[in-house]
Amino acid sequence: MAAVRHSLAVDLEGVRFPLPVLAASGCFPAGREHAGLIDVHRLGGVVTRSLTYGPSKGAPTPRVAETPSGIVTSVGAQNAGVREFLVEELPRLAKTGVPVVASIAGSTMEEYLRVASALQSEPGIVALEVYLSARDREHDDLPFYARRDVMADVVGSVSRLSSYPVFAKLPAFVPDVVEAARACVRAGAHGLTLIDAVPAMAIDTRTLRPRLGSALGGLSGPAIKPIAVGAVFRVARALPDVPIMGVGGISTAEDAVEFLLAGAWAVQVGTAALVDPSAPAAIAQGVLGYLKERGFASPADLRHRLRLDPEALA
Repeated sequence: MAAVRHSLAVDLEGVRFPLPVLAASGCFPAGREHAGLIDVHRLGGVVTRSLTYGPSKGAPTPRVAETPSGIVTSVGAQNAGVREFLVEELPRLAKTGVPVVASIAGSTMEEYLRVASALQSEPGIVALEVYLSARDREHDDLPFYARRDVMADVVGSVSRLSSYPVFAKLPAFVPDVVEAARACVRAGAHGLTLIDAVPAMAIDTRTLRPRLGSALGGLSGPAIKPIAVGAVFRVARALPDVPIMGVGGISTAEDAVEFLLAGAWAVQVGTAALVDPSAPAAIAQGVLGYLKERGFASPADLRHRLRLDPEALA
């Protein structure tokens, strides 16, 4: 019997990454902050911080509150704007040869389109990720995901304009994550990123004040992993041919394998990389160890290996 040839490369219907583990949005902004801490070539790819058209100062401070099972954050879309990104950050990332997924945001449909237009045909970028938790200034300041028609309109408009494949980043707490995913795919999304941070709050009982400057934020880290795995599983069963990047609470190779078994094609690591910048690389190597131990050739082999009792989902 021929020996199994193992590969960590993944192909998300034409969007290819050398490894199945990417750095999630905002957790590896441009590489400069991690100089000397990690070899970027040990990452499958980098998702940028969410880019707006002009500079954005982001949320008021403090922006991070630790909890026993993760962190509650409200950073906002702090960035210097897409044009500054193209001049200062993208060339540095492109020089490494690591695939870049550009996360885009806005407060109006027009802003999303202006950001997407500015990113056209830039070297190093392989896909766009549409951040749908931004506030929609034209619809009562609700998140774009709050109305399925608005969300689909944004995703569809960006998909039609962009020369890159588009991934829609969805939270778990929409009325129906499967139908939200269907709407994005029907509108033109190439794939999906599941999930965004879970709405949350932390309060300082000594001062009687919220622990974040914006009061409300989003929970990320280990606490949301089961929610994220469940969302990936549900969407993958309904849309088995649509590439999914799983994200939420991944801190070990076993966590990543859970997502791949649930139906993810690749994963992103966020909070764990803030604690240990080398975590994504270590997780990728752990996935390789799992493949070798179990006799699987690649991460794609895991997508259809989850054992389910016939009555489990009846």
